[in-house]
Amino acid sequence: MMEKVEKASSDSSPLNLSKLLITLTSDVTSRVSFGRKHSNDASMSDFKNQVRKITELVGGFPVSEYIPCLAWIDHIRGLYDKAEQVSKNFEDLMDKVVQAHLEATDKPTKDFVDILLSFERQNKDGIEIRRSDIKFIILDMFLGGTATTNSLLEWTMTELIRHPECMKKLQDEIRGDAKNLILYISQEEVEDMKYLKAVIKEGLRLHPPFPLLVPRLLTEDVKLKGYDIAAGTQVIINAWAIQRDTVTWGMDAEEFRPERHLDSHLDFRGTNFEYIPFGSGRRICPGIGFAMALVEVTLANLVNRFNWRMDVRVSGDEYDLAEATGIDVCRKFPLIVFPSNA
Repeated sequence: MMEKVEKASSDSSPLNLSKLLITLTSDVTSRVSFGRKHSNDASMSDFKNQVRKITELVGGFPVSEYIPCLAWIDHIRGLYDKAEQVSKNFEDLMDKVVQAHLEATDKPTKDFVDILLSFERQNKDGIEIRRSDIKFIILDMFLGGTATTNSLLEWTMTELIRHPECMKKLQDEIRGDAKNLILYISQEEVEDMKYLKAVIKEGLRLHPPFPLLVPRLLTEDVKLKGYDIAAGTQVIINAWAIQRDTVTWGMDAEEFRPERHLDSHLDFRGTNFEYIPFGSGRRICPGIGFAMALVEVTLANLVNRFNWRMDVRVSGDEYDLAEATGIDVCRKFPLIVFPSNA
């Protein structure tokens, strides 16, 4: 990734940072899951596109789920046809992945798919995993590790470029700690970078990858603040609104200000309900550590090595902050930037 940014910097050419970041996150997740990256593999090159289509469908509004008698509207919209096509494409991709692992008997190391397949064959420790389970677990890995991490990186870089004073403060911290602008910053070197962590926390606050979290279904009747909520009711939690509430965050809640997190006790690990970008309780995101490690190292290296700018547009914020639809909310338009060597 850094080599591609370096090339764009040397050529003074525009760079589609959105495309570069989704390739990075999907390659990292792919290496963890499949044992190798897939961006240069023709049979897997469409995988991240399928993931994006799935998130768009899941984040859509199926009329039939709320007003069953109007289910015909979803048929006219082509919602069912789209879902079936995405399901078939994903099934074909997963069949290729599983088959490749079954045929590779002399691999020196095991990856995540190998481990799951070993459970399927051995029924180890009383754990029974079917082939269909394996495919959906891999899908979860990609939905949780690719689209959301990419969204956080994309929005955080957007906000840093829009707020040059924050970018300068972050560069000073990274370059000061890194000493003499070293070429690569490791995970160990970012552990004590407080402003970097504050920048990421502010990116998560303003642009949570899953703004409505994952819907819940009540298992029993509940009385909440005078309201009777029956068992079986679907509950949607608006993390986006919670994290922009002026009562908690002040009158500048809509502004990108990482400094608010430097002396704050609020954390994103589910114990503070004012700040829940990863959810909370038993269904909190299990990949927090995985995501943070990748985001911290990626941002540190991008900001350390390069200066960044976007073209100034007449539409301004309306274009730069436009959001796409889907269960995860990424930028509507790609982030086109001009990097230059620091």
